[in-house]
Amino acid sequence: MKILVATTWFPTPGSPATGSFVAKDVAALSENNDVRVLHLVAPRLAHGAPTQTELGGVPVERVVMEPKDVRQHAAARAAILDRADGADVLHTMAFSTLLPFLRHDRPQVPWVHTEHWHGVTTRVDLPLVMRLATPFLLPVLRKPDVVTAVSKMATAPIRDLRGDRPTSVVPCIAATPDVVPPRRVRAGTTAEGAPLRLVSVGAMVPGKDPVLMVETLGELRRRGVNASLTWVGDGPLHGDALAAADRLRVRDHLTITGQVEPEKVFAQLGAADVFVLPTRSETFGVAIAEALAHGRPVVVGAEGAQREYVRGEVGTFVEGRSPSEWADAVLRVDEDTQGTSAAKIAASIGRAFSPQSVVAGYERAYRDAIVTAAREHGIVGRRRG
Repeated sequence: MKILVATTWFPTPGSPATGSFVAKDVAALSENNDVRVLHLVAPRLAHGAPTQTELGGVPVERVVMEPKDVRQHAAARAAILDRADGADVLHTMAFSTLLPFLRHDRPQVPWVHTEHWHGVTTRVDLPLVMRLATPFLLPVLRKPDVVTAVSKMATAPIRDLRGDRPTSVVPCIAATPDVVPPRRVRAGTTAEGAPLRLVSVGAMVPGKDPVLMVETLGELRRRGVNASLTWVGDGPLHGDALAAADRLRVRDHLTITGQVEPEKVFAQLGAADVFVLPTRSETFGVAIAEALAHGRPVVVGAEGAQREYVRGEVGTFVEGRSPSEWADAVLRVDEDTQGTSAAKIAASIGRAFSPQSVVAGYERAYRDAIVTAAREHGIVGRRRG
């Protein structure tokens, strides 16, 4: 099947982590489909990014579009329509990719859209302008033939908006190792002074609350626990996290890796005893799922789609935002899972988020879109000779 993926979220040389989950989907889809990517790249990310490139053998074309500048939407829409001519399916990913069609007719090709933006689900942490504008933007989600989202939670408001039009859950890909790394054999218990290695993975942004994570480290060490923390990622709260570490005198027990390649992320998961992420909300939670897939118990925030797959025997949810509550949860999960093997933890999610499962979900959506576009609009793909 010939697929054009159009997206505003995709890696660039200057921002390799942006849209990494979209890149995973593209790589998986390209195994058995002819996939091309049109990246509508924001100006701030376009510097140093070639206009024509490829990712894992998939052709990638970049067209500059600032989502907030409606004057640039017309050129982006024209590019999508041109590149989609000759495709079986247009697959848009991320809400801002839809903006060029806000006031225009739909493309004349079967159309699937995948929504990742948390603002569709909750607008609590959005800037005021976006909170006010979002209700006027959301109706564009009615236009695609099929819309998918990455969890039941993320799909619910879209179903409400689209009524009986096709809407389905297709999760994110979570890297699943062929061999689950065994858990570290520890000399003694935490109470006896055995080291407790914690790992967090994610951007250092308010929604992930890295400062609370550092404060939790401080609370554990205040209690005499020989804990250390590795935060895999980077972001605007890097300095705040370091300042908190200095204030609590735990700087020597904190490592911030910055953005690293996936293999190094997985190595850090394998070296850890417990994965901890004080996230405020997740539409899916790739890092959480990957921690489980690598056989590590998890302590995570209580709000979000992680509740759909984290089982009580391999992790817990924390409702509050105090370091004391989080420290209590870490110690409880560490103790409760001491006798649980990495393989058993990984088996709690199985292959549900494997590339094969995700591709199967997308291919069902493509078939539904082809049927819907033909029935409702008389549209078929591949018009270009």
